Amino acid sequence: MKTDLVIFDLDGTLLNTIGDLAKACEVVLQRRQLPQHTFEEYCSFVGNGIMRLVERALPEELRTPEFVAEVRRDFVEYYTAHIDTLTRPYEGITELLGELSRRGIRVAVASNKFQAGTEKLVGLFFPDTEFAAVLGQREGVALKPDPQIVDDILSLTGVERDKVLYVGDSGVDMQTARAAGVRSVGVSWGFRSREELVENHADHIADHPAEILDRL
Repeated sequence: MKTDLVIFDLDGTLLNTIGDLAKACEVVLQRRQLPQHTFEEYCSFVGNGIMRLVERALPEELRTPEFVAEVRRDFVEYYTAHIDTLTRPYEGITELLGELSRRGIRVAVASNKFQAGTEKLVGLFFPDTEFAAVLGQREGVALKPDPQIVDDILSLTGVERDKVLYVGDSGVDMQTARAAGVRSVGVSWGFRSREELVENHADHIADHPAEILDRL
């Protein structure tokens, strides 16, 4: 099966962002003298957008819409200013993107991270890669696993669904691929477990970026 476009999730797939996400949460929680969380907890908090990350980090009794929105504003301000302090591409990702380009296969990003943050990270860490589309969380567009973000990328690129491969690290990503009617590869190096990928019907699982080339 010929692949013309590979759509990548960002956090936990292309970039290890958990350190900066956790630090931003720690800062906004410390300002309010609220309890902190472990690395493992932050790995389970991410994947559904910044609003849900903040909501999950807050004590249950404080999860009012108004308070969550207030903390999210502080989070976004701090995170945007420190977005690349600890974040790095996963080993082999830069080489994978280069090889896809060499083969003439287009690439795109579909993330639940807010649009400005998504664009900033892609620009900082992959300046030599030409992306067909870089889409994050946008006002009025449902978050993954809603397939709208994939549909938007297909509209922008004109690629048919049967020539698309979607790559992500979470159950949300695998659900997104299924809802969009495209093939999926779950990656085991991200924030979620292999078991979660299997349970959410990943078509394939890759343990290293180079293995994705075998699924094109």
